[in-house]
Amino acid sequence: MRAALMRPLGQLAFIAAGHAISLAGLPGTRLSTNGFFDVQAHRGGRGNTIENTLPSFAWGLIDGATTLELDNGITKDGVVVVWHDENITDEKCKDTTPVTPNDPDFPYVGKFIANLTLAQLKTLDCGSKRLNNYPLQLTYPGTKISTLEELFDFAECADPAHQILWNIESKINAAHPNQTLGVDDFVEKQYALFTNSAYKSSITYQSFDWRTIIAMKKRDPSVTTSALIDYETASDHNNATTPWLGGLDLNLFPGPTFEQQVAQAARYIRADILSPAATGDSHVADPTMDGYVPFTTKVMVDEAHSLGLEIKPWTVNRQNIAERLLDWKVDGIISDYPNAVRRLVKQRNLPAAPKYPKQRVLACLDEHLARQRDS
Repeated sequence: MRAALMRPLGQLAFIAAGHAISLAGLPGTRLSTNGFFDVQAHRGGRGNTIENTLPSFAWGLIDGATTLELDNGITKDGVVVVWHDENITDEKCKDTTPVTPNDPDFPYVGKFIANLTLAQLKTLDCGSKRLNNYPLQLTYPGTKISTLEELFDFAECADPAHQILWNIESKINAAHPNQTLGVDDFVEKQYALFTNSAYKSSITYQSFDWRTIIAMKKRDPSVTTSALIDYETASDHNNATTPWLGGLDLNLFPGPTFEQQVAQAARYIRADILSPAATGDSHVADPTMDGYVPFTTKVMVDEAHSLGLEIKPWTVNRQNIAERLLDWKVDGIISDYPNAVRRLVKQRNLPAAPKYPKQRVLACLDEHLARQRDS
């Protein structure tokens, strides 16, 4: 073991969101899944329905997801919206008309969300294009990008008992900070919406940018947080500190293996959940294929559990991977195909959340899509 690994964690300096903070006294928190294995619908279930839209979340409920996973960006005028990408891509959206005649920002496709107003975003059709990698996606032509508030309003209609859980990401780019708003903007605006919703106690706050996890725990220690990580964010490949981990160097943490150090670092920032990529960067997709390299391993799972962390890998779209993860006793699986993972969970005799009534959910979807069209 290198000498650096023996350095006491108390000597690590940590800066989050521009503020030096102490983490030692922060308690851990954990959401109840009501005893169900946590099947998470990634972006609502991207493999089945156009992603991060009201239709995708509706079908995530109908398919029996335990948790709806989604992403948040923030517009130029400070509105929290539900979208994954920092910019609007022509793969997923198409322009219709400018919000005002001769708008110099038009066309909006290709622009960053942080440089567009909500009114400009609302002109986009983000429901007509089926992604080539997801040929079974249902499309909903004319669907608009939703605000987080609009999504919560839809959920209250479809889920009046407030049973659904949420895993909401701050889509902030630590490597290119000029492409999104900053840490404080995300934490304060998202937290205000969480607090004003009926779902505050049902939300996990996740991020690849660990500064936002630290800042959210500082804002409210009771918020459940999840530390996202993969090879790209764990290292910049030059043995320098990666910007994604807020200044932390994984080499300074205990453990003879990289996997143990990842879990130790997540625990150090008082994350409640470690959410690693399921696979590595070998470009080999399946464990049965030569050259497959996992990112999540049994060593990582065991280390996370020994530290009191839950572990929920992403994005698991192969049953061969899901089966291994279940063998290793992960606490949840994030998938573009929550219906398929749920079937496997039931086959393993693990408790699965009930499906939401299709008729009610689709009626709520029709109502809320109509509201968006008329707004």
